[in-house]
Amino acid sequence: MKRGALPLNALRAFESAARLGRMGDAAAELGVTHGAISRQIRGLETLLGVRLFEGPRNRPVLTPAAERLLPRLTEAFDGVEEAVARLVGGERRTLDVSALGTFTMRWLIPRLHAFQQDHPDIEVRLTAEDAPVDFSRQRLDVAIRVGHGDWGVAIVTPLFEDRVGPVLSPRLKPPERIADWRGLAGLPLLHTKTRPTAWPEWCRMAGASLPLEGRQFEHFYFMLEAATAGLGVAIAPEPLVRDDLAGGRLAAPFGFQPSGRTYVALRRPGAGRDAAAFVAWLVRQAEDENRAVAGQPLHTSG
Repeated sequence: MKRGALPLNALRAFESAARLGRMGDAAAELGVTHGAISRQIRGLETLLGVRLFEGPRNRPVLTPAAERLLPRLTEAFDGVEEAVARLVGGERRTLDVSALGTFTMRWLIPRLHAFQQDHPDIEVRLTAEDAPVDFSRQRLDVAIRVGHGDWGVAIVTPLFEDRVGPVLSPRLKPPERIADWRGLAGLPLLHTKTRPTAWPEWCRMAGASLPLEGRQFEHFYFMLEAATAGLGVAIAPEPLVRDDLAGGRLAAPFGFQPSGRTYVALRRPGAGRDAAAFVAWLVRQAEDENRAVAGQPLHTSG
């Protein structure tokens, strides 16, 4: 179909409904009625001679043809949106980044000034969330997650190996007085709902036999703050406590062991050069900190 004949309003209605999963949400996004979205999509199906949705009207699902069309269409509309934003807003661009809540507060935000110094024309808009990433439904350019893999259509860049171990404030018990896991006996253990198996997994790795009762926190960040305050011992990922270890606020008497998970940067296909620059910066930060831990020379530029 020639560019001049493209049904842009109908394509926009389909892209919004398919990305958001509900025609009502598409209507709200585009500022039209539910009926208008339905008519546009029916007209598009007639024009193309292809079914785009199937199933019951209250819960339609994408057909295989629509699943092939959606990512290319989203990429095209994102490109138009970015071009218009640059024209209207000058050279200032916005990059939407989603990251794990504790990672955002304890690792990303304290280092973000370095990216802003290198890229003053890019505004990083942060969202803290732990939910799975769906680039077809979320207006994101980059997401940072931790897990075992299966990241869907995202362009995946590994950052850190997830290495975990017990951490505690030296005020609770000096680390030199903890020769092995038995040195933790009698100390309060701290747990979080977001990683309920952290202590059992570490005990299996260390061959430890500890009573696993203890205080549970709703959020990982709260648990680490409690450990820093001397309220107990927590199992923590090493990247999230590097600053506390360096500052002497926490100690890791047994070091850290791989959990089998990996911190990754997930980039939306077609996200553009700004997203690629942000991921490249994340990689450099990760490499430099890994070198610092190993006592190797750091990057000197970029």
